[in-house]
Amino acid sequence: MNETRVGYHSELEDLRADLVTLGVLVAETIGRGTAALLDRDLHAAQVIIDGDDVIDDYSLGLEERCYLIMALQSPIASDLRFVLTTLRLISELERSADLVVNISKASRRVYDVEFDPQIRGLIEQMGVEATTLTRKAIDSYVDSDVALATALDDIDDRLDALQSDYMAAILRSHSEGQLNLQGAVQLAMIGRYYERIGDHAVNIGERVNYMVTGWLPEKAGAARQRMRESEAKVQADNGELDGVLGTETDYQRSPSQSTETDS
Repeated sequence: MNETRVGYHSELEDLRADLVTLGVLVAETIGRGTAALLDRDLHAAQVIIDGDDVIDDYSLGLEERCYLIMALQSPIASDLRFVLTTLRLISELERSADLVVNISKASRRVYDVEFDPQIRGLIEQMGVEATTLTRKAIDSYVDSDVALATALDDIDDRLDALQSDYMAAILRSHSEGQLNLQGAVQLAMIGRYYERIGDHAVNIGERVNYMVTGWLPEKAGAARQRMRESEAKVQADNGELDGVLGTETDYQRSPSQSTETDS
């Protein structure tokens, strides 16, 4: 293998390592954001908000390296899928970091809201699950682990269930007069942010699956859409045919038959 190709593969491995660094940073930020929310630590929340610029800058640098590799090295096959997957993962992780910023901003708005033990416990559990999902998503990327990548969707069900319980707890607390409307809305949004972090982890798993196997989830969706369109066309054609046949039948009815039927 010549020196140029050695440098190329080294560049790919460096890109992988730096993407993992971004993933670890985002996962840690989820934990810190949850702690700031539960501890009512406004300073810690502001640190997370300000620190998002660092994540954005790091993400942009990784994206530019991906574009340079594609422009200068013209990767093909598995290498191309790796670079394209890395590009997508950068975006998914950056969006997860933005959601933690949203949680931190919301924590300032609920600073004076008293969490009942159930709501507090569910926030803590959602934070743990969101962090775990993000870490497992990165692990699947590092190890090219299709089984783990595929399992992320099932693991995300736990976070979805927690978010559902959390929403029910908020509604109960509000209906009992323990939580005002503004506080309930802000807390509900926080739950939604955690749930979306889980969705981004699932998206990462889908892209890892593509990286390893070449399978895209969009293909299945496109196939289902084509099937729906085909079925709709058949139904429309059948409707037109029924209309034509119905008209012909009316013309074929004799005057006496029409009179008997109408009478």
